Amino acid sequence: MGLIITFILGIFMLIGILVIKLSKNSKIVEQLSISIALGTIASLVVLELFPEVLETFDSKKYIILILIFIGIIVLKILDIFIPEHDHDHSFSHNCTNDNLIHIGVVSSVAIILHNIIEGMAVYSMTIESLKLGFIVSLGVGLHNIPMGMVIYSTLKNQDKKKKIILLTLTILSTFIGGILMMCISTVFNETVIGVLICITLGMLLYIILFELIPHLVHSKNKLLSIIGIVIGILILIISTLIE
Repeated sequence: MGLIITFILGIFMLIGILVIKLSKNSKIVEQLSISIALGTIASLVVLELFPEVLETFDSKKYIILILIFIGIIVLKILDIFIPEHDHDHSFSHNCTNDNLIHIGVVSSVAIILHNIIEGMAVYSMTIESLKLGFIVSLGVGLHNIPMGMVIYSTLKNQDKKKKIILLTLTILSTFIGGILMMCISTVFNETVIGVLICITLGMLLYIILFELIPHLVHSKNKLLSIIGIVIGILILIISTLIE
């Protein structure tokens, strides 16, 4: 089931690619997906993941803080190479075509590595709890829709063959992370799984604080953002009630 979930994360990325390619008003889809992701991920962090890691490490709260910090730093390092998620303002008008091609390749590699790590994190979460794995994948998947929009925008100046290769690797990257995690998960014990969950928690906090919230703060349609956040919270609450 973990591999299926990581594969579905790539489908969310594909949705983002299709939205930017086909839609005349992709901004609405982007904002709604980000706000739902914020509601879902924030609720998950507060109601599920924090209690989980506190129970795992009990009195060793300093370990939790260190591992969360590691998760934040990992995504920060990768996101340095990813252009702004607002695809309409990703590039300066002064950029040459060679600059744009370089940005496309570098950002693609960064997103692929980013997604491989995300896929490993989601798979490890699924090992611990299928419900947690599903909810994390939903929140991360919705976050991946605008990421798919970004990656298609950055690759628009690539030749067709290179574009297809990079887009395919991007879509499959979370699945590749899941496969890698499956191959090494047999040697893990409960403590190691707890460590991975803490790192995942740090990644989710990074996504919330440095990607989702800043985007929605600068969005024009605040009502749509609020509706999306409420939907995301309700998704988490309903999933908890039917557990």
